Amino acid sequence: MTRPQLTVVIASTRTGRFGPTVGHWFADIARKDETFDVDVLDLADVDLSPSFDAGPALARFSEQVGASDAFVIVTPEYNHSFPGPLKIALDSVRTEWQAKPVAFVSYGGLSGGLRAVEALRQVVAELHMVSVRASVSFHGAHTLFDADGQLLAPDAPLHAATELLGQLGWWTKTLKQGRTEEPYPA
Repeated sequence: MTRPQLTVVIASTRTGRFGPTVGHWFADIARKDETFDVDVLDLADVDLSPSFDAGPALARFSEQVGASDAFVIVTPEYNHSFPGPLKIALDSVRTEWQAKPVAFVSYGGLSGGLRAVEALRQVVAELHMVSVRASVSFHGAHTLFDADGQLLAPDAPLHAATELLGQLGWWTKTLKQGRTEEPYPA
C-alpha cells in the first residue's frame, strides 16, 4: 500500500534565513514517523510571478501541489504575519489545494511565529483546506538548534510534532477517501 504524499513547504526566501533548518528538522521527523512519503518544497527554489503569469515555474508548482495529499507549512513571522512569497504561492493555484489538510510549524522570537499561523489559518480556509489544530512552534528558534541543525532539547518539539503528524495523518486519510469517492464541490 502506498503512503500518502506530504509536502513540507519552507516559506521564507530571505538571504540568511533559518527556515531550512526548521523545515529539514521537521521533514526528518516526518520520515521517521513513516505515515507519509515526504517531499520538501523550498519556496526559495520556486520562481513564481507575483502577477500569476502562466509559465513553466507555475506549471511545475501546480503539478507538485496537485500531487500532494497533505502539507506542512514551515513559516517565520514577519511583522505579525507570514512571508509575502508564501502568499504568492498560496494564491498561484486554487483547486490543487482544495480538500487537503495543512499543518503549521512556525518559528520566530517571543511569539514563535504563532501570529503568522493565525493569519495563515484564515487564508487556507479560503482555499478550502483543512488546518489541523496541532502545531509546532519555536520561540527564540536561533537559540534552540546547534550548528548542524539538531535541536538542543528535543523533547517538547518532538512531542508536538508527533501530535501534529497524528492529526495530519487522520485528516489526510479521511479527505483523500472523500476526494476519491466524490469530487470536492468547489
